[in-house]
Amino acid sequence: MYKHIKDFAATWQNETEATMRTLEMLTDESLGQQITSDHRTLGRVAWHLVQTLHEMPSRTGLSFEGPGEDMPVPASAADIASVYKRTSQALLDAIQSSWKDENLLIMSDMYGDQWPNGLMLDILVKHEIHHRGQLTVLMRQAGLRVPDLYGPTKEQWAEYGALPPVI
Repeated sequence: MYKHIKDFAATWQNETEATMRTLEMLTDESLGQQITSDHRTLGRVAWHLVQTLHEMPSRTGLSFEGPGEDMPVPASAADIASVYKRTSQALLDAIQSSWKDENLLIMSDMYGDQWPNGLMLDILVKHEIHHRGQLTVLMRQAGLRVPDLYGPTKEQWAEYGALPPVI
């Protein structure tokens, strides 16, 4: 749980940069990739990640621009990345301009439970990391290169002239 807005802002900057690197590697053709026909497509997972940036914090009363839950998945990977970039920055701007550290302790209704706003932000970050992981699996299946997120990728190890560590 975040107790200081500056701590959330530092984490948010790092995580949104990693998500942007991921979204920027998507192609329009890859958006239809799915594990099986009864699971979300890569495009739907990416769009869900974008929509949640607005949906979840809005439950606290925080006001900023973002895509509504009823907006369909864009057909363009570039559009998904663009809306993500705007929405993630709008969220951070709204928090930094509207909230003080004390606001992180305020309880908000989240899906029938009461969460401190600082917990909501922590869960929002973890939600993003979770779905970014799903995106990278679908990207591999679609034949796309994945970005380095928390360390080198298989391709980067090869470019370094080394084998990736076996775990």
